[in-house]
Amino acid sequence: MFYSSRSILAFIIVALTSVPMVTEALADPVEPLALQKIMQDMGQNMQLITHGISQENWGLVEKTAPLIANHPQPPVFEKMKIFAYINTDMRVFKNFDDKTHEAATILGKTAASKDGHAVIADFATLQDTCLMCHERFRKPFIKYFYGIDE
Repeated sequence: MFYSSRSILAFIIVALTSVPMVTEALADPVEPLALQKIMQDMGQNMQLITHGISQENWGLVEKTAPLIANHPQPPVFEKMKIFAYINTDMRVFKNFDDKTHEAATILGKTAASKDGHAVIADFATLQDTCLMCHERFRKPFIKYFYGIDE
């Protein structure tokens, strides 16, 4: 079968621009989990909160914190895959999620009081809950679901 250089070039361009991370030469791309988009959105919300704090825009912090506290959940089928992978660590994973929910909820309420020092302290608590979960689960998730070693 003959492929023109234009066809090969088009394939390479599509492959490099449509897959967020290319692992091993021309490996089959893995469909990202909905959890990946949820985490990206929460990261953007954390950046908004950081911006709000730096501008002393307590309204922005108050409005954004609940988006983290009440983040969307992955579809049921995906949750089943995640839970099957987590297995005996489910309690740990759920505990991190609960702590993140609680910290973000508190942050939103604190922002309403416009107490900058308390907002910063509560944001640090929220960041800590995120970090603890990421340290425990991010690399193993990425390796298991995407075959990527970070």
